Amino acid sequence: MTLDVIARALRDRGLETTLLYGIDDLDPMDTQSLLTGDAVERSLGVPLAHVPDPAADGHASYARHSAGLFIDTFDRLGIHPDRYYWMSEVYAEGGMDRYVRIALDRAQVIRDIYREVSQVERPPGWLPVHVVCPTCGRIGTTLASDWNGETVAFSCLPDLVEWARGCGTKGRLAPFGGAGKLPFNVDWAARWSLLGVTIEPCGKDLATAGGSRDRADAIARRVFEREPPVRVDYEFLNIRGQKMSTSRGRGAAAHEMAEILPPDQLRLLFLRPRPNQAIEFDPHGSDAIPRLFDEFDRLAAAVAGRPFRGELSPDYERVFAMSLPVDADAAVEAAAYRPPFAHLAFLLQVPGADVAARVEAEKGMTLTDRERAILDERVVAARAWLDQYAPERARVAVHDELPSTVAELDAQQRAFLSALAERLTSDGAGKSWTGDDLQGAVFDVAREQNVPPAGAFAALYSAFLGRANGPRAGWLLASLAPDFVRERLRAAGDAARVRP
Repeated sequence: MTLDVIARALRDRGLETTLLYGIDDLDPMDTQSLLTGDAVERSLGVPLAHVPDPAADGHASYARHSAGLFIDTFDRLGIHPDRYYWMSEVYAEGGMDRYVRIALDRAQVIRDIYREVSQVERPPGWLPVHVVCPTCGRIGTTLASDWNGETVAFSCLPDLVEWARGCGTKGRLAPFGGAGKLPFNVDWAARWSLLGVTIEPCGKDLATAGGSRDRADAIARRVFEREPPVRVDYEFLNIRGQKMSTSRGRGAAAHEMAEILPPDQLRLLFLRPRPNQAIEFDPHGSDAIPRLFDEFDRLAAAVAGRPFRGELSPDYERVFAMSLPVDADAAVEAAAYRPPFAHLAFLLQVPGADVAARVEAEKGMTLTDRERAILDERVVAARAWLDQYAPERARVAVHDELPSTVAELDAQQRAFLSALAERLTSDGAGKSWTGDDLQGAVFDVAREQNVPPAGAFAALYSAFLGRANGPRAGWLLASLAPDFVRERLRAAGDAARVRP
């Protein structure tokens, strides 16, 4: 997302820009994710490009299957790299051969960099290359030594790493044409030269002092003799203060969120803060998803010149535009009618409610084709939120009979409910049965009756939902038949207060 926005900004300035996305599929399998028990022993330590597709759905490898989830997600978000490259192919085609040779010739310089930059001491004779064992096919279990200008000696060791066992093969081979690969930091620096990279962001975990990016920068300068790209460090996506990690049961997978959230809102999630600010986003049991929709709607209102609440950053128009897919017209998108997410989630829980008709009534005119598409997206998101993420307070049901909880309302609250019923019955009042107008009526009557807003809303929720909280009150009332609302308000206002 960060690179996509950088590329779009550069192109807006008239600069020719190429957006690349690489997949490190020559790296070894070092996790059991998506693998059956019998496949673990065979595949750990094997290059990801050589591990069979676990889903058997037509992909050439584990890597192609897993990367495909991200590529499909990028497309849905309007992110279209000019080129995808697979490192297994780059190495196999000889693209990295020159850099493998340079790294081996300057192995001592690389060892010095590890020690000076990161205080990591590599043993004497260590070489910056991992080779693929010709016997078992593993790359994560081999150790190379003795570079003679054409070949390296290697051993496939049973105990080199804890997560895979080598087969014990020893020999010599030429580490070119995909028979070997550079370790991460060296590979990273070599790629910058191979591809002509000028800008590359990296995550906080790689950007620490003396960490991977510092090592790669030093290797670029001292081994491959080029300046490293401009770096943009970005923070973590956090959940409850911890880095989101689906493998550890924290958060949700990217492709799952992209199936739920429209691209505009998911892009906004990443673009609201600066890259070096952590993003706190916990979709489970919270209002994080509704708040994201509300923030987008607030930006849209501001861009369209409609009233909105709260403060906006000076670059809000740019943030809004960058939240849209590249082919979207910001002015048209800002002007489109969008039903409030929380109200839509409530309508979906009202038995027999014609959601599209109710939304059209809220707008006051027929929805455009684009607005119907927006409504469809939001219905999908609201259903998913209710099914998977919403807190219990968001799940509501209007009582057919007057709830017993109204007996606990005080005289002031009952007077407010009676006065609101009259306001919604009198000539000219309540004719515009929209969420905004009804919300305004609630505030006006509460002020006239000297009832604090919290007490007024609690009384409303008690009268209709049998509890002290609920969705936005105006939209709750707007989703119900006017006669039903008026009768319920009168009945709740007349209810005698009963003390236990």
